[in-house]
Amino acid sequence: MMKKTLCLLLAALMIPALAACGGAKPEAPAAAAEAGFRPALDASAGCRLSVVGGYNNFEALEAEFDRFNQYYPNVELSFTKVDDYNNMIGTVLNGKDAPDIYVNYSWMYGREQYLESITHAENLADPALGLDLDCIRGNIILKTADGTLPMVPVFSNTYGMLVNTALFEKEGLSVPGTYQELVAVCDAFREKGYENPLMGFSREEITSLFTLTLYPYFCGTVADDPGAVQKLNALDPSAGEYMRPALEKLTQFLRDCRVDLEACGEIENNYDAVILRFFEGDVPMMVCSGDAVSGTAKRESRSEAFIANPFSYTFVPVPLSDEGGNFLDMPNLQFSVNKDSANLEMANEFMRFLITPEELNEMARNKGLLSPAKDLSFDSMYAAFGAVPESRIVSPEEFGLTDDAVIQLRQAGFQVGTGAMTVDEAVAGFGTFTK
Repeated sequence: MMKKTLCLLLAALMIPALAACGGAKPEAPAAAAEAGFRPALDASAGCRLSVVGGYNNFEALEAEFDRFNQYYPNVELSFTKVDDYNNMIGTVLNGKDAPDIYVNYSWMYGREQYLESITHAENLADPALGLDLDCIRGNIILKTADGTLPMVPVFSNTYGMLVNTALFEKEGLSVPGTYQELVAVCDAFREKGYENPLMGFSREEITSLFTLTLYPYFCGTVADDPGAVQKLNALDPSAGEYMRPALEKLTQFLRDCRVDLEACGEIENNYDAVILRFFEGDVPMMVCSGDAVSGTAKRESRSEAFIANPFSYTFVPVPLSDEGGNFLDMPNLQFSVNKDSANLEMANEFMRFLITPEELNEMARNKGLLSPAKDLSFDSMYAAFGAVPESRIVSPEEFGLTDDAVIQLRQAGFQVGTGAMTVDEAVAGFGTFTK
């Protein structure tokens, strides 16, 4: 009996020791295990993985490299910025040092000059790869004609307005949720001595305040009309009429909110200057893109005004209708895997690691951009967009509006917004505007 008991005790003591010595996959680090990712390859595997794109720096991705190395310490990952990336991507992919993973964009799909960015891409929808695509908002996943998925979003973007919540609290006002509330709050701030309750960049059509307010509203008017989208994409001259409601709303908005375009014209660019002007602290609402929002945290320490008088702020949709604002949901940056990579198995393992809610949200938080994951409540900066009802979420990826049609809308909006054209002239000019 004593011998049997002793044998059982020895066996119990040996089990953990054997577990520590055997098996190709050690236990994942506790912090990483909570994320839900489970490594599928030998933890001792080693190789070099290269990622290329057009960013000057990509600290948020490099932080993900470090987190991936908790599982695979012998994998060396690097990011390289390529100058003139959009024009050079084909050359890079055909070169001898082609990357394992590369930045891609939906607007490249279907364009002959960017064919290489698609033909070199692995089909990330292949179930054998095991990517958790369900964790991403389906409306921003590229819908291709053949059902393949050459790229997957790692950041998303939207348009809205930065709101100085401290000013709203100080003046006893509420952040507007409808068009009438927006007009009323502009009037209320003006009565309280604020010269410019609402501002934005106005010098160029791309991400001008005209585009940023016009585009989400416009998408809401055509998203459920496939015939309209088809004509718009074909640049059919008659499709200009589809722009009319949005252009008329733009002129009404500028008039009702009494937007001072001369003051807006003093803002020199749609990024750094927009942020620093907002940090002056006297502008309750600043129309901008999510890209600009991503730069706010780093610029707090560069603004003497903000250092002297810091304030709380957030990012919300611009409410151009009586129902509220539209959430224009768009992919910002997407990753493709080079199907000819010499390290294809590990490249796919990194993508499987990255495409999880935990890692996508972590990278978005570090970069300051909108996460492509379904739950946006984790980030107070973008939480208002997560609360927008599904009926007001619109995505060009989903209903198929192409960049060619968007260029026409941007130019038309800029011409009408600046007073260079009437609405009738802009409508008639559809299809003739150049980039």
